[in-house]
Amino acid sequence: MTPEFHQPQAANSNLEPYVLDLIREEREKALSPREWQFRLRGYGYAIKQIDGAQIVTRLPKCIEIGVLPPEFA
Repeated sequence: MTPEFHQPQAANSNLEPYVLDLIREEREKALSPREWQFRLRGYGYAIKQIDGAQIVTRLPKCIEIGVLPPEFA
């Protein structure tokens, strides 16, 4: 049995434009990455790091909805 590796999807592949705009606006308002992630949780989103990529997930079940572009790193 071979282990399965998670492969992130192409950048923005499933991110709705309004979600990406919300994430960008909240990043501009936040003073730190930690505050940014806290603010996103208030909207029902989270960011997780997988193999160097930032994956946007929908809370509470952490459903992956897309990969953030490199500008958010």
